[in-house]
This record gives sequence, structure tokens and C-alpha cells, in this order.
Amino acid sequence: MKLHFHKYQGTGNDFIMVDQRNRQYLHHDDHKTIRQLCGRRFGIGADGLILLENAVDTDFRMIYYNADGGQGSMCGNGGRCILAFAHDLGVFQKECIFSAIDGDHQGKIDEQGIVSLHMQDVNHIQRMDNDTYELNTGSPHYVTFCDEIPENIATEGAKIRYNETYKKEGINVNFSKIIDNALTVATYERGVEDETFSCGTGVTAVALSFGMKENLQGKNIIQITTKGGHLKVEFEKIHDNQFTNIWLSGPAEKVYEGEILL
Repeated sequence: MKLHFHKYQGTGNDFIMVDQRNRQYLHHDDHKTIRQLCGRRFGIGADGLILLENAVDTDFRMIYYNADGGQGSMCGNGGRCILAFAHDLGVFQKECIFSAIDGDHQGKIDEQGIVSLHMQDVNHIQRMDNDTYELNTGSPHYVTFCDEIPENIATEGAKIRYNETYKKEGINVNFSKIIDNALTVATYERGVEDETFSCGTGVTAVALSFGMKENLQGKNIIQITTKGGHLKVEFEKIHDNQFTNIWLSGPAEKVYEGEILL
């Protein structure tokens, strides 16, 4: 059977997109095939694979898989890419609501093509010290602010991801440098088990941790630079470590489409 697929990227975070509204190409437990498709040498190559399927109470459903073939937790850039994909398929024009593993999400695309994803509220951030934080933004994240971002993110990130505290469940690891009121971020992603050019839930975690670190109040907009490009995180701080009205915004683009024999 031939799989018709689309390839999308959001600030360098790339995904295989499959439209399964009218036909099932991949079964949800076909982890081996998904892992092979994501392989960069013998497959299509991607940080993850996303299925777009019909939903009962929302415009569509997003099912996300990491590059290792396992079903993942929420992916922010993946969420923005599936919004761009659904928009290109004509599922919606300007705004929509879709369901994901962590609940329903609102999404919108403006006239300049910027894709914005409404993230779930964050009701707790664990402050380990003034530069280190742990929180869940749809996926679990470790955030550390540093004077300089390490050169080898894969090595330094793996040291934290596989330490005694996190090795069983895994955690995404973010290194961030503060430059004025803007942030530079590099992320090691579990499931990919390497550095990615960008991570949507990761930059969101960094922005909220920055809000806690700097004791920001009310509504804020944080500009973030990743190796794959620029993102913006908006949030409203309602308590010392509680955040609402969180939006992740940035570009998401189609790279190509094709067919591959399964």
C-alpha cells in the first residue's frame, strides 16, 4: 500500500502529516512503521509523525508520534503544523478547535500566515533554584537558564534526561540564555533523543519559567529565538506559579508531499 503524506516544518521542527479522515493508512499501534518513516536515512525523515483524523466535538483530532514510534504527549510546533495542514486542506479558514492528547486546543492563522496555538493553562511550576525549573506545558520540561548555551545539546541534555530522577519517564531539557527581555533556547527532546531545531512546548516552558524567575505580572509577550527561527509566547500570570491565556505563535510551512510504499 502506498502512503500519501505531507511534510511540514515549524521553525525547523519537522513532521510527517497524514490525512486519515477518509482512509486509514496507519494503525495507532503500528509503532515500527512510524519509526521507520521518521528515520532520516531509510525513511522520509522527521522529528515526529502526526495523524489528522475526524473528531466528534471538534473540527479534527491530532494524534502525535515521536520519532521513536511511540505516541507522544502534546507537541506545540506539531500542533501549529497540523493547524497549517488542516487549513491547507480546507478544514477551516481562520480559527478552529481540535482535540489532542492533553485536551482541546484553539488555533488560528492570520493574514501573514503566522500560526497561533492556544496552550493549556499551567497551574504549577517547581522552582528548584533561581535558574532551574520543572513544569508541564502539555509535555514535561526541565528548564535551566545559563550564561552560555552548551555547544553539544545532545550530550548535555542526555545527562539530565537519563539521570536517576528522570530516566524512567524521560523529560525534555531546555537551555536558555537571557538577552535583555528576549530569550535564546535550545532543546533536547525525549522520544527524538537528540537536539531539535525548535520545540513548541519547550519554548513555552522557558517563557513561563522566565515569567516566574523575573516575577512578571499580568499579560506578557516573550520573544524567543531557536536554531530553527523565531517564536512568540504570550501569557497572563494570575498567581506566583499559575499561568493562563497562553499562546504560542510563529511560522509553519509545507515543505513537500509525496507517496511512499509501506
